[in-house]
Amino acid sequence: MLSALEADRIRVAEIDAQIRDLEHSLATLRIQKTLSQERLDAYKYPVLTLPTEIVSEIFIHFLPPYPHCPPLTGILSPTVLTQICRQWRELALANPMLWRAIPVNLDEGIPLQQRTHICDVWLSRSRCPLSIQIVGFGEEEYFSDVLTSVFSHRVRWEYLELSEGMPFNLSAIEGPMPLVRDLHLSLLDSVLEDKVAFYEMPMLRTVFLNSCAVASVILPWIQLTSLTLYNVYPSECSPILQQTPNLVQCKLHVWLERRNPHPEPDIELPNLESLVLRDFGSSPLGYLQTFLIPALRSLSVPERLVWPNPIESLASFITKSGCRLQQVRITGESSVPEASYRDAMRSVGEISFSNLHPDDE
Repeated sequence: MLSALEADRIRVAEIDAQIRDLEHSLATLRIQKTLSQERLDAYKYPVLTLPTEIVSEIFIHFLPPYPHCPPLTGILSPTVLTQICRQWRELALANPMLWRAIPVNLDEGIPLQQRTHICDVWLSRSRCPLSIQIVGFGEEEYFSDVLTSVFSHRVRWEYLELSEGMPFNLSAIEGPMPLVRDLHLSLLDSVLEDKVAFYEMPMLRTVFLNSCAVASVILPWIQLTSLTLYNVYPSECSPILQQTPNLVQCKLHVWLERRNPHPEPDIELPNLESLVLRDFGSSPLGYLQTFLIPALRSLSVPERLVWPNPIESLASFITKSGCRLQQVRITGESSVPEASYRDAMRSVGEISFSNLHPDDE
């Protein structure tokens, strides 16, 4: 029978053997780990092997097409691209095109201090022409910091949208805007005693104005090639259209003017190729006949705007303008058979019909 001393010696020997086995296993595992890590370190993820220029282009396509603005935060914001890996973060921060379309949504549920900080950061990263969208309601004093920050970069504005209950007077941005080419003004009311003149916009070509904006601004009309006037009276359109001989595209959303005893003067638009008319409520009868558009190729008009004799009214308009229409679209409810239109306008390449107005589709 073994003594306690001999038993302990045997146990120690067994433990030493187990330790040697474990140490051998650990050494083997460490070697395997090192080899695996070396293979991992040498592995290149396919997307990380792409040239920087291609990755940057992919980043740009992640966002809405410029000049549309992505959200300031969330999974559709360009900020997400800075949170994937270090390489992507560096590429995103170095690409000014990702930060050039900035929405200032005053109704958005982002704390004001955070919103101001985000706008400042995007403005500093962009370093290129900007698309600015300011929409919503608010008090000018409350939003003064974020608005001041955006206004300080107006020499870089390229696309500008001001909509709804803006918390500032238009005169706050009066002055040179050398890069603005597209202006969208949709105001709720006009409280200005005098119109604000924006003459120093040499690149301006495309404009959208609602009735309150029409009453609030003076623009370099002669430069425009595309114009939309929304919710306006014919008497508001005419003074503007008389000054836009270079228009190529025009959309007019008009109301019947009950209190204007004077007929509208003829409007000559020698370069206009596309005209879209839409009426609100009662139609201003005979309004189409006030246009002289020899270059017109595409016309969209509600049938009730050319009542009571739609085909005769259209034929008279075509003859007067001397245009060669390629497309005619009759919108809204129609009382004349489609075949009658096609028989009367055989020279028109495409005649279509829709119960919806163009902006409702």
